[in-house]
Amino acid sequence: MFEHDYKQYPELTNAQLEIMRFSSPHEQIEADFEALVVKVHDGDTVTLRVDFRDFDFPLRFLNIDAPELSEGGEVTRDWLKSLIEGQKVQVLINKNNRVGKYGRLLGQVFYQGLDVGQQEIYLGLASPFGQKKEGEVPASGYYFNIKQWL
Repeated sequence: MFEHDYKQYPELTNAQLEIMRFSSPHEQIEADFEALVVKVHDGDTVTLRVDFRDFDFPLRFLNIDAPELSEGGEVTRDWLKSLIEGQKVQVLINKNNRVGKYGRLLGQVFYQGLDVGQQEIYLGLASPFGQKKEGEVPASGYYFNIKQWL
């Protein structure tokens, strides 16, 4: 039988769920939930804490791409950290797109009723998923100058 590294990859893909659901040592997340943001890693990845698991786990924002930290992403990370680190958020799960290629749970994060990823796009801090142009300078006027508000 296939051995899964639940410590490094706590989430099972949908295909894996069909085979290994009952062998998972913890509840697999398939529905929306509320969580505490315990750490912001970058502009599109956070660590969450919930009452139905005995460990914290990463979540990657669904449908957005934030700049890498090495490409100026510190501004996005710092904005996100000031907004939701230490706060309770709502996470919406798309049952057909729950786990990313690196084994992280994917979801839309809502804080105070607003989609945080969409706020990042609106403020010019992130791009819609698949539209990030690594290393390119954005067109003039495209990005809102968030630094003036931090």
